[in-house]
Amino acid sequence: MPVIKYPRLRDPLFYEWDRKAQKCGLRHTIYAVNGDQYTGEWLDNLRHGKGTQIWKSTGAIYSGDWKFGKRDGYGAYSILDPETKEYKRVYTGWWENDRRCGRGTFFYPNGELYEGEWSNGVRSGWGKMHYKDGSTYEGHWLMDQPNGLGLLQLPNGNRYDGGWKDGKKHGPGKFFYPDKGQLLEGIWVADIPKCGVLVEFGREEAPAPPELPLPEIKLQDPAGVLAEAQAMFDDSHNE
Repeated sequence: MPVIKYPRLRDPLFYEWDRKAQKCGLRHTIYAVNGDQYTGEWLDNLRHGKGTQIWKSTGAIYSGDWKFGKRDGYGAYSILDPETKEYKRVYTGWWENDRRCGRGTFFYPNGELYEGEWSNGVRSGWGKMHYKDGSTYEGHWLMDQPNGLGLLQLPNGNRYDGGWKDGKKHGPGKFFYPDKGQLLEGIWVADIPKCGVLVEFGREEAPAPPELPLPEIKLQDPAGVLAEAQAMFDDSHNE
């Protein structure tokens, strides 16, 4: 005699309990086993949308966008000062796959500040760095170092405008000395000027010009000297 099976009137209770345990949508604060806490939106048991995470071990806090469990979008990350018990900003800007990416501002512990572009968690692209000694660098960055064209301005008013490589002056550039009324235009290699032309530049307005003016160059114009130096530099670089 065949056995007739009738459908259940209701699913077992553990099915209902499991559905209630799934985190999806806006939830109140959820505490992890290690004490971390998160308040915000969820999707398929992952932090997704707007939310705030607090790490118990460090006291750090992130508030902003999440995507499938990782910081992704716009958000701010701060740390807790153990002495003042107040939060200090570390980074405000864009994130991708849990790393700084896009435009953002980073606040260093020593008071320095970087405003600009990021890639894969490091400074990369166009940005401006404010150093503790009062100098600034604005230009291209690559792998957390000045690379490409950039302008370095020193606290005393002197400035360098030219090429950079691995954080050092490299390639054609101009170094202005407003305090002395002079300009050095030439080629740099690893922060060292290898060749160039030193000319007068605003000597009349300079606060501390040299005692004697520079001798006049009669061999050829500075542009020709620089062109020849640039050609030599390109040949050695291509080798």
